[in-house]
Amino acid sequence: MKPFRGHGFPLAVWTSGLAAASGVAALIVVTLGLVAADRLDAASWLALGVALVVTALCAWVGYRAGRRFAVALRHLRENATHRLEDAHAPLVGDSKDHVLVSAVPELLELARALEALHLRIRVSDDVAARHRQLAETASAGMFELLSGLVEAEESARGQLSAELHDTVAQTLMLARSLLTSPVVEPSDLVTIRELVAEAEDQVRAVMARTRPPALRDGDLAQAVLALRDDLRTRYGLEVLIEWPSSPYPLPLVTAVTVYRFFQEGLLNVVKHADVDIARISLTVDETHVVAVVHDDGPGFDPEQVRPERGRHVGLGLLRERVRLAGGSLDITSWPQPGTTLTLRMPRGAPSGPLAPSNRRSEPVPSS
Repeated sequence: MKPFRGHGFPLAVWTSGLAAASGVAALIVVTLGLVAADRLDAASWLALGVALVVTALCAWVGYRAGRRFAVALRHLRENATHRLEDAHAPLVGDSKDHVLVSAVPELLELARALEALHLRIRVSDDVAARHRQLAETASAGMFELLSGLVEAEESARGQLSAELHDTVAQTLMLARSLLTSPVVEPSDLVTIRELVAEAEDQVRAVMARTRPPALRDGDLAQAVLALRDDLRTRYGLEVLIEWPSSPYPLPLVTAVTVYRFFQEGLLNVVKHADVDIARISLTVDETHVVAVVHDDGPGFDPEQVRPERGRHVGLGLLRERVRLAGGSLDITSWPQPGTTLTLRMPRGAPSGPLAPSNRRSEPVPSS
């Protein structure tokens, strides 16, 4: 539709002009009737003159009314525009405008329509502001999530690097020191062969700890049992397990998070608790997963633990991993003896069996 670009007369001119035209037309008709009836005398001319004055007066009243009507319309437009900046500004502020709007149904309907449009604009602004806030929050959350992923990845890389340095790198350095000797004795060759075989075993062990084969197959119970056996063999730590008696399907991200929680928690027991026995438990229901690692060591103050040069990154990495998975990690320790780590997280959508058979379910022996 083409925009309206006409330039007409003001409303006051239209009202006064129409009133004057109507009066003059009426006078002309009456005059012609009197002429046709031959009754146009002095009294008739006087009456026609008075009628002409009344017509002019009506035109002037129409002009004033049209002008006042136009002023009321202009005030409505200005007030409606002002309300876009100040929501509390009145739509009809002038008392004269209020009387005119109340008296003229058309102006009253126009005021109601402007009020409804203003309300819709306010609702639209509120919805837009809410969406903008949600977008900003989502953007900030995405940046925080990305930062957490990068931090978790770098911490995991540092932890893996430290473990490789303490195991495989040291073994290979011993083998290289023997190979750099000017004369290599047969006994040295045997030692070198044993060191290389040990380094190979250490690499396999690191690979298994990084991603256990059982966990790749979706068997969290078997992966935890392998972790228990590895800790018993390497560190002499006895792990008592309390496991669900019935199999529960868990998504891979939940199973991996729970396994890393047990792994990191038990490694912390080995490093800091100075005990020979630790207890772990897993509870699964329809909505949540709760995992617990407990030891009877001296305990520590979690607030005083800070990552430093690649050390003490376990708890921070664990917290970040759990947070990214939508769960929470609680630490109960110092000043009371013993430490309890508790993981709580949503169970998530099932994707594979937790424990395929009853032999994967092992209760905690009574102490």
